[in-house]
Amino acid sequence: MAEKFIAKAIKHPGALTRSAKAAGKSTMEFAREHKHSKGTVGKRARLALTLQSFHHKGRKKRALEPSND
Repeated sequence: MAEKFIAKAIKHPGALTRSAKAAGKSTMEFAREHKHSKGTVGKRARLALTLQSFHHKGRKKRALEPSND
């Protein structure tokens, strides 16, 4: 049940992106500015920041690993 909460949480895909482009900003820049806003814009911004944190699963940590050179 908890696995599919993202699909149910996103009711209007692309709405935050459209708002950001109308403001002339990138999506993440817009989300960071509006994360404390009330209403729908604030909810969308907070969700975008939460979903961004899920993206780190497959990345390699090159900067933290010692080099063998």
